[in-house]
Amino acid sequence: MSEQKGRTGSDGRFGARYGRVSRRRVADIEANMNADHTCPDCGEDRVDRQGTGVWTCQACGYTFTGGAYSPETPAGETVTRSIRAALGEDEE
Repeated sequence: MSEQKGRTGSDGRFGARYGRVSRRRVADIEANMNADHTCPDCGEDRVDRQGTGVWTCQACGYTFTGGAYSPETPAGETVTRSIRAALGEDEE
């Protein structure tokens, strides 16, 4: 008999269903969603998800929209970088 190690994470609720890769993706997404995120307003690491795409800082109360599972999406980071680069070129 094999020993139980007790290593089920957030994906343990699915049991043996849906396959290993799908369960691992869900676990990774949920781990990122529940990790500490930095507030764009005050800089504290106290941003929590309130709903789909809605994030609130527990320190300053700042509420903002972002991705469904992370406060900033990769596409949003690219746009922000492009805007900063364009504004930087205009100032010079």
